[in-house]
Amino acid sequence: MHPELNDVHINMKSLGLGALAHANWHANFHSYENDKWYELSVLQAAHAAEILVKARIAQEHPLLIFEQIPRSTQVDGSKLDFKALVQKAKTIQYSDLPERLWATTGIKIPNVGLFKSFGALRNSIQHFASPGSFGCGTIGFIYDVIDPFINECWGLYAIDYCEDHEPYTYLIENLVRNDTKFLVSPDCIGSLKHVDFVWSSSSYRAEMNKSFRLAGYVGNDL
Repeated sequence: MHPELNDVHINMKSLGLGALAHANWHANFHSYENDKWYELSVLQAAHAAEILVKARIAQEHPLLIFEQIPRSTQVDGSKLDFKALVQKAKTIQYSDLPERLWATTGIKIPNVGLFKSFGALRNSIQHFASPGSFGCGTIGFIYDVIDPFINECWGLYAIDYCEDHEPYTYLIENLVRNDTKFLVSPDCIGSLKHVDFVWSSSSYRAEMNKSFRLAGYVGNDL
């Protein structure tokens, strides 16, 4: 294998986190100029999840994300390189990722049923049309699947990745309004004083305040 393939997982992880930031923006905010804003959030979130899962698999070995690789007779040089993979290799499908991830890393995708149903929703939107009733929301997919996954793999937090000009403040406000449980990044603690918290239940408030304190918040309940 050509040495240029050794950093594939790093590039994929960076791209996946960029897609996550875009998905977080689309899922939590609105556009009055684009009537497909929510559909785009589904595409971006599913795309982010697929790339990030493949990045973790490729971290073990870059060729593990392929179900079919070129033969030696199909490669121009003496080693398998990026060009040959792009032209002749076939990566594993979204639906096969949970089992490949588990087999190669021992990691299981959180809420795998949601991972699969969201992939089906993505396919419906991408290849056919909007299904009308979405069934599962993008915010739930990001924070029930992607958030715990990237935290287990790399110690990362989904709320750290959003394209809003104001880090954390409006994102957290919307998550709280939607009763969304999310992993609290230590980097967001300084922004909590700017958040207008509107709690819908005392139990959710208590659970999130516990998470804020575990991440480093000191003070009265928010």
